[in-house]
Amino acid sequence: MGTWHGLRVAFILGSFFVILLIIAYWDDVGGFNLYPLRDRKHERCPQTATVRSQPPPTLPSSFAGISSTTWANRSVLQPGREDENGEEDEIQDLDGSLEQIARKRRISDVCSGTDFPGRTRAFEQIPNRELDHLIVDDTHQIIYCYVPKVACTNWKRVMVVLAQSLVSPVSGKPYTDPELVPPDVVHNSSLHLTFAKFWRHYGSLSRHLMALKLQHYTKFLFVRDPFVRLISAFRNKFGRPNEDFYRQFGSVILRRYGNLSESLPETAAEAFASGIKPTFQQFVSYLLDEETEKESVFNEHWRQVYRLCHPCQVKYDFIGRLETLETDAEHLLKLLQVDHLLRFPSGARNRTAASWERDWFAQIPVSMRTELYKLYQPDFELFGYPKPDSVLHHQ
Repeated sequence: MGTWHGLRVAFILGSFFVILLIIAYWDDVGGFNLYPLRDRKHERCPQTATVRSQPPPTLPSSFAGISSTTWANRSVLQPGREDENGEEDEIQDLDGSLEQIARKRRISDVCSGTDFPGRTRAFEQIPNRELDHLIVDDTHQIIYCYVPKVACTNWKRVMVVLAQSLVSPVSGKPYTDPELVPPDVVHNSSLHLTFAKFWRHYGSLSRHLMALKLQHYTKFLFVRDPFVRLISAFRNKFGRPNEDFYRQFGSVILRRYGNLSESLPETAAEAFASGIKPTFQQFVSYLLDEETEKESVFNEHWRQVYRLCHPCQVKYDFIGRLETLETDAEHLLKLLQVDHLLRFPSGARNRTAASWERDWFAQIPVSMRTELYKLYQPDFELFGYPKPDSVLHHQ
């Protein structure tokens, strides 16, 4: 009897201990509301004089204080998803902006009714390497999907300030003004915690954590007219010497489409000094070449936004446009409740204008323009940019 009684006591104590562990775990990841939601509007970032490379937070600190009902309807989006009543999810905006409601409704409609690569796959089916543009700030519960050539340098500077991931050599403290963050260092991937890094830190829990953060955090991205963005990328990477892009793309384009009998210069500087550089038409030919491997051809600077940010799988709370950058940035910082912490940098705007499209496409055959539009058509439709008929049909 003594032995049997001891076993019963041990079983009861063990069961009680397991229950406590389960409660503690779910409390840490937001399953229970044992802590009040933080008042983020008055939250100040603690100052520290230590350089940090933005290591991911531990599991408890990532979700302490999140209420499971506070951010209702923020979640991973399944294309055409319906609720338990059979009705499609209502597009809601956090502050009632009709423009934001319209932008999100358009994405929902296109994802439900237009077919394009990757539209119907679930978020869990997206490879980790395709999630490297989703930057996470756990302190302010923000996820930003950056799109190159769409003010991403300045938005990355904002994210660096919010995450306190870079220390000023002058003050010895983290930067508090985005305009003072050196623009050439913000593209260092070590400064940003992205979804692509979750696997190495969280292992088998990474997808579960992604889903929780997507459900509870405020998610945003900025977009731009797809053809104007493409021209901007070409001007930036091939309009002036760039050794990395010359070696990886420029030399390949020149060999295939440049009709050069002599050997190519080894460096971009030598090529430009000799007047040798890819033309926009050669660049478009490269993008359209069926023999090229599309994944390697489409560098992030001209890769389609739907492939960078997955708008059919992630329900974004805010969709900004470069064409209305100042207004949208002010609106967004208030929405994020960080407008008391910083202002969006007022740096130089990208000089590529929509009015240039006809001139840039003048030397490209109409058939090639049509094929190029097909590559970027999902972006045109998802983000409400009109079909560029004047470019597609102008002789």
